[in-house]
Amino acid sequence: MPGKVTIQDIANELQLSRNTVSKAINNTGTLADATRERILRKAAEMGYKQFAYLPLFQEETKEPPRPEGKREIAMLTTRFLSSSHFSAMMLDRFQSEIHHLHYCMTIYRISPAELKACRLPASFDKERTAGIICFEVFDYDYAQMLCGQGIPLLFVDTPVMDLHPPLKADRLYMDNRAEIQNFVQLMVQRGKKRIAYMGDIRHCQSFYERYLAYKEAMEWLELEEYLKYCILEGEAYSDYSQLVQDKLQGFDQRPEVILCANDFVAMDVIRALQALGCSVPDDVWICGFDDSQEASIMTPRLTSIHIHGQIMGFTAADLLMTRIKEPSLNYRTVYTETNLILRESTGDLEANV
Repeated sequence: MPGKVTIQDIANELQLSRNTVSKAINNTGTLADATRERILRKAAEMGYKQFAYLPLFQEETKEPPRPEGKREIAMLTTRFLSSSHFSAMMLDRFQSEIHHLHYCMTIYRISPAELKACRLPASFDKERTAGIICFEVFDYDYAQMLCGQGIPLLFVDTPVMDLHPPLKADRLYMDNRAEIQNFVQLMVQRGKKRIAYMGDIRHCQSFYERYLAYKEAMEWLELEEYLKYCILEGEAYSDYSQLVQDKLQGFDQRPEVILCANDFVAMDVIRALQALGCSVPDDVWICGFDDSQEASIMTPRLTSIHIHGQIMGFTAADLLMTRIKEPSLNYRTVYTETNLILRESTGDLEANV
């Protein structure tokens, strides 16, 4: 198809609304699985920018021979990954990619005792494990232990890396910088100055990078005086909403805009504001990160920064498979694109999808 393929072109081909096609491509809103797959197939077929270089949904013309050797990919995590977690769509794509190469994935939950002792899960078998992919493994000592196992290893996000020696493994992140700074600048253009960041910056590298991007933007815009309204702790608190409520009561002024480390921090912040009699978006504007399923259906609908799970899944498979094939490669750190989605929590009536 000549020229740049747009969402409207895909909608015209399928005789669907532009909004429906946008929901499928951006993984926002609720769609039937069959409709979503039909749209993504057509996007790949037409060479839409997001899928133009991916072999998405293409049928195999010839089954490749089944290779010999270890065929298990171990997925390690410290927590249950619900369908609301950004990894849900990513893992679907990752599994699809490794399945074509005759690998299977086994999920191992790291217990608190195993984490503390820096011990592999009891059922983990090194003899059949070809590679490891880690989610929510944010303990630096545990991560270092994994690096010493001699198994190809990929971290999807990592512990905070500042002042630590780099991990000897590949690392995959979402872009934590560009859209954070885009958001801060947009809020300033709309006349807002008291912009705060909330979320525990020690939780993981991405939370830390999001704060640094926010802080740099505020400094560039000469708004450093408003950094005092940030809440940067939280890991040790069982009720984050209560922590936010207590902190907000101690401020001399309420922030006009609160940028949150992720959507679930944003939900806690909204609860804290409501307990103080503040309305979102009438009194305070809120932005999350991840664009979880809840973001587009909660009240008010949450402005958020969308993570492209399909591209992260494809990239994760590529990083780990090439590491398995060429263990001596230099370690790589890759960031994938994110996009700001404006909704009601920042006074926007329609999502910019």
